[in-house]
Amino acid sequence: MNKSLGYAVAIAIALAAPFLVYPVFLMKILCFALFACAFNLLIGFTGLLSFGHAAFFGMAGYITGHALKVMGLPFELGLLAGIAVAAVIGLLMGGLAIRRQGIYFTMITLALAQMLYFVCLQAPFTGGEDGLQGVPRGSLLGTIDLSSDMTMYYVVLAIFIAGFALIVRTVHSPFGQVLKAIKENEPRAISLGYDVDKYKLLAFVLSASLAGLAGATKTVVLGFETLTDVHWSMSGLVVLMTLVGGLGTLTGPIVGAILIIALENKLGDFGNFLASVSGIEWFRSIGESVTIVTGFIFIVCVLAFRRGIVGEIGALFKRGSAAPSSSH
Repeated sequence: MNKSLGYAVAIAIALAAPFLVYPVFLMKILCFALFACAFNLLIGFTGLLSFGHAAFFGMAGYITGHALKVMGLPFELGLLAGIAVAAVIGLLMGGLAIRRQGIYFTMITLALAQMLYFVCLQAPFTGGEDGLQGVPRGSLLGTIDLSSDMTMYYVVLAIFIAGFALIVRTVHSPFGQVLKAIKENEPRAISLGYDVDKYKLLAFVLSASLAGLAGATKTVVLGFETLTDVHWSMSGLVVLMTLVGGLGTLTGPIVGAILIIALENKLGDFGNFLASVSGIEWFRSIGESVTIVTGFIFIVCVLAFRRGIVGEIGALFKRGSAAPSSSH
């Protein structure tokens, strides 16, 4: 009941948010939050650390952008094209990677993702280093014009809620329980008769598809796609979001995405403010050093908040509720 109330409050805040905060900034947060939740489904509930999720995120963005701009497909078909390509890449990459475990699995996903990065660098439809520019938003169902930021925001919010609801349903389904069993004790899951590789592959493809949905939506929102989204550093960024927010928690990646994206966008403004107040121009370069700040946050979280922000808060509430009962 408490969770349902919490979700209801969060949705109410999200509905009111574009009247207070720039809608494009909020849409960017929602896209990255969905990306982080998709990644968390794989690492937090299946125990597979993929370092190649940027491939799904960025490639889906390129495909959707190409479908909308060059092929002239409607908004819905453009998104579906991006998701389908991400799912196929996930199937191929997962089919190769799940044959190995641990660091070997991680390095295979990284290597395959970097191969795709170089494909995007050379392929004519991506625009190379210039990126894919001028992607039109189109209209929803051929009737609702998405050129308005407010209209687009509520469409993106609906997409995020649908994606998040799918993840929640997956985690609490029998399929999700098997994934948790694989994470906790894979040999025991095998001894119980489960085809572990099949479950891992299904989780990988589902995670890739949702990451593709996030990337495709981001391209439509911003109107462009660049190599940044397929670079390995994007995979590192989503790892950071998940760890900071809380690995293996449903809402942790959302909190992590909000924190990291807000930091990336506002650090430059903060530096400009310090420069104007103090007269020291060096402060303007703070915005360029965002990776140093996010790295520092990562170190602090690893050392002091091992369970992430949401994980630590949850543990605190559990200790608080357990204390009165134990005193009786």
